[in-house]
Amino acid sequence: MCKDCGCSLTQHHHDHGDHHHHNHTHHHETLHANPQLNDPKTISVITKILDKNDQEAMHNRAHFDDHGVLAINLMSSPGSGKTALLEKMADLAAFKFGVIEGDLETCRDADRIKAKGIPAYQIQTGSACHLDAFMVHKALHELPIADLDVCFIENVGNLVCPASYDVGAHLNIVLVSIPEGEDKIEKYPVMFRTADLILMTKCDLLPHFDFNITNAKEAARRLKPSADILEISTKDDESILNVIRWIEFKKSMRK
Repeated sequence: MCKDCGCSLTQHHHDHGDHHHHNHTHHHETLHANPQLNDPKTISVITKILDKNDQEAMHNRAHFDDHGVLAINLMSSPGSGKTALLEKMADLAAFKFGVIEGDLETCRDADRIKAKGIPAYQIQTGSACHLDAFMVHKALHELPIADLDVCFIENVGNLVCPASYDVGAHLNIVLVSIPEGEDKIEKYPVMFRTADLILMTKCDLLPHFDFNITNAKEAARRLKPSADILEISTKDDESILNVIRWIEFKKSMRK
């Protein structure tokens, strides 16, 4: 559990000791939801955890920068299609990429990526509902960073906690699938405010669900006017190529 649900106290405080944080602008929004988290001592501990995480995130970003690697944090609820997107990109992308996978248990997603010939490292978080900068720091040393153009950090499936922890990525991509419903954007605003790109996935299912994509886009733009929005389906290669072109453009802008 994190600062929103408590795991920053049970996991990070005990595991990271005096390790090194970057962007905790959203954490005050949710403290009031749990009275225990409004205790001044608790807030002090959470702030220290976030500060250390931000320092480590800056270190991770510098490491990616030193190797000319664009780091992208993929966030969504479980089942929105993060791994399926990466599998399809493995077939279509010209750039070389690796993947850091985050799940509570199993190596299934990393195994799926490796089966496509893509280097991947699985982080099993146990009870933690998000990745943090320390986990990513360890994982990035397990990938052939020098040989990569892009590193995807596939965060734990969760529309709350991952948005509050900087992991050292340069960009955030947030996915929302058609079966989830258009209301998820307004229900989980913190996540969508962090997005540089919002992907509406599984758009081939639009005829079968009551999902107003125009309303969803308007809700997303109210939260993050500068975010780009793309409609995709892994059954439509051109839509995935649009994501690839977006990434290539963002990488070219960093040179």
